[in-house]
Amino acid sequence: MATATVDASQGMSVSRPTSSPWMIAVSVMLATFMEVLDTSIASAALPYIAGSLSASNDEATWVLTSYLVANAVILPASAWFALRFGRKRILVQR
Repeated sequence: MATATVDASQGMSVSRPTSSPWMIAVSVMLATFMEVLDTSIASAALPYIAGSLSASNDEATWVLTSYLVANAVILPASAWFALRFGRKRILVQR
């Protein structure tokens, strides 16, 4: 994160972040909301998925279970991917 140095009244330099903490909070809240929304959509679509595939409810719940397991694996791994390949390369697909 970039910082800007500001001279205080007594000649001391104070380092302040140039990005707004509110923007960071809104970004995290938006990502969390999207995650909950995706899980809710998968849960609500479960009967339709089961009907389309002629599967029982027990078989269709594997769709939601697989989604949640894949999500639990990818979320912690995303930090490693960002450190390994860079945030810009991960977030911006060409």
